[in-house]
Formats: sequence, C-alpha cells, structure tokens
Amino acid sequence: MSNPSHPRRAPRPKPNRASAPVSPPSMPATAADGAPKGERIAKTLARAGLASRRDAEKIIAEGRVSVNGKRIDSPALNVMPSDRIVVDGKPLAEPEAARLWLYHKPTGLVTTTRDEKGRETVFDALPDDMPRVLSIGRLDLNSEGLLLLTNDGGIKRRLELPSTGWVRKYRVRIKGAPTDPQLEPLRKGITVEGERFQPMAVTLDRQQGANAWLTVALREGRNREIRRAMESVGLSVNRLIRISYGPFQLGDLTAGSVEEVKPRVMRDQLGLGSGGEAVTKPKPKRTRRDVSPRKGR
Repeated sequence: MSNPSHPRRAPRPKPNRASAPVSPPSMPATAADGAPKGERIAKTLARAGLASRRDAEKIIAEGRVSVNGKRIDSPALNVMPSDRIVVDGKPLAEPEAARLWLYHKPTGLVTTTRDEKGRETVFDALPDDMPRVLSIGRLDLNSEGLLLLTNDGGIKRRLELPSTGWVRKYRVRIKGAPTDPQLEPLRKGITVEGERFQPMAVTLDRQQGANAWLTVALREGRNREIRRAMESVGLSVNRLIRISYGPFQLGDLTAGSVEEVKPRVMRDQLGLGSGGEAVTKPKPKRTRRDVSPRKGR
C-alpha cells in the first residue's frame, strides 16, 4: 500500500511536438558532431587573399558581399565550397596556394594599404609582378628591416596572434652610452602611459662613437613599443632594424628587395602539412644567415 504521507507525483505531461522550436532556415547546416559545416564567410574571403579577416568583416558589414544571390551584412554565416560568393559584383576567386615572402622594408614607407596623409606605402613600393599580399605585423615609418608578406589571410592572423609566441629580434641604435642598470627595467617589463610591455631581452652589443648598438628581442611587438620603452628610461632610438621574425631571418637581403620562401620551408616552419592542414610544429630552423649591421652603419 502507498504511504499517504508521501503522495505519488503526478505524471509529467508529454511534450507537445507540434509546438517544439524549429531551427530557422538561415541557420547553417551542422555536422554529425553538432559543429557547423563549412567555414565562416570572413575566413573564406581572407583565404582567397581578398583582405585580412578583420577587413573582410568590414567589407561584409558594408553590404558588398552576396552569397547565392542574397546580399549579407553580417559575418555570422558559414559557407560551403559549393556556395556562390560575389564581392563588389565579381565572383570570389578560388583560393591560391598559400605563399610567404621576406621583404626588406626601407625607412620612409608606411605599412598600410592606404595612407590618409598620402605617404608612400609598402605596397606601393613592391615589384609589379607581386600578387596582392598582406603584411604580417607592421614596421613604423622610420623603422626598417624584415617584414613578412603573405597572400593568405589565415596565415597572417595565425602569425600575429600573441599565442604564436614567435620572437621578433631587432638591432637598435641608441644615442648616448646606455648602461646595464638603465636597461634593467626593460628586462623586467615596464608600463608606459598606462600600457604594460612584457619583458624584453636586451643586450648591449657595442659602443660606437656617440651611439650604442643593442639587440632587443620581444614577442608582442606593439605600436612603437621599443621606441616608447627606450624613451621611458631616458634613451633615444635613432635607428631600428628588425633582423628576424620567428625562424625567418633578414640576412643579407638588400633594402627594397623581396624573396619568396620556398613552399616546403614555409610548411615546415608554420607546422603545415602538404595539404595545408596543421601538424605538430617542429623546432624552428634557420632559413637565412643572420647578419648584423656592418660597422659604421
């Protein structure tokens, strides 16, 4: 017999299947594991070399992209290889094989596609036979040295992420005679105008007349980070040359010159398989001889 002090629970009502929510037609199809099929539209545009992923999102927001005849204004859409994508009235080109170049940026060029002040850009100065490329990171107007270029927006984004952790190394000429105690705050990490800079590896190489040469290595490379950090400890930079970015070296590449990285070397250094899939990244290998600036430069 049932215990009257513990009445039986009323049976749960059966769900009304007719009123169950239905996914709207605009939702992307999903794979068996529940993940959306295809890839984000901005990533597809970036892989085609149209723009970086961030710039691709701006292009989409401006209403310049159509998918299967329908204009879109949000990047929250996954597309499949069979989808027809049109940008500014022109079909999106098939993605080219990923490529990577080393470029020795001279001073006096800005690293942007368009400059509001009308100054010459890195892209204006590239050889005419270069395809459309994107810069990986930047070098400011008065800085020179190694700048990586790619036709693949995915590679650009990957190599710019702080999690990639690739070391950027610079040769820096300082006015005056810096001392190790003066440089020590930079090695511990410093805050400049409320912005925290991570510790830098700073080596005092030699004194040369009224100037000193340093080697500086860092992993983030924020806007004018080295110049601002040096100024905060009373030092003035009068020349700054990036000599390496991860495993890629400036070596003896002359100012204004471009050299393409061999596909096999690029895949090895970026941890990519022959088909572009990610694999376990090997220990970085040196691809070019690291040459310090000649005396008197």
